[in-house]
Amino acid sequence: MGTAGDAPAAAAAAAEEQSPQPPKRTLVFTYGTLKRGFSNHGLLQELALGGDAAFVGAATTASPLPLVCGPYRVPFLLNLPGAGAGAHRVAGELYAVTPRGLDRLDELEGVSRGHYERLPVSVDLAADGAARVDAIAYFAHRAYAGELWRRSGEKGYPEYSHAVAAGYVRRKDRPQDVTFLEQIRIFVSSQS
Repeated sequence: MGTAGDAPAAAAAAAEEQSPQPPKRTLVFTYGTLKRGFSNHGLLQELALGGDAAFVGAATTASPLPLVCGPYRVPFLLNLPGAGAGAHRVAGELYAVTPRGLDRLDELEGVSRGHYERLPVSVDLAADGAARVDAIAYFAHRAYAGELWRRSGEKGYPEYSHAVAAGYVRRKDRPQDVTFLEQIRIFVSSQS
């Protein structure tokens, strides 16, 4: 039988076993307006303050992928591996995000409305000798990704920089009587 001195240790061990595990985090590769210094980064800052996101580091896609701008200079990563010389290893930022944070990002990216889709991507971290990790990214929805690529002249950007983003129009400043998917359809059917 144990002594009275064993009770605090046993209680601490029991409390540790019952304490909830931290939520599993998903690595999210951001390449556009969610990056630091861009218009939607405030959401990641808010998530970080609530413990639902943490900056991991700068990263680059392991394989070349097309990064283009659509209507209102909105950035789109296209899930078109092997797209050719116009694709690049895209530079961005990597975040570790909780399920609650992913729900908020899905909402911003219009996943349920067919704007973007969350898909796996391999990225190389800039620090630590370019360690390769598996993450997810918000890609242009497959329903219009090919059309965006053709509309861009099959030329993408290696990074969504401030120069590339020049002319970006925030969601609240876009026409409110036209859906985002309608804006994309108009954009891809127009001449460049």
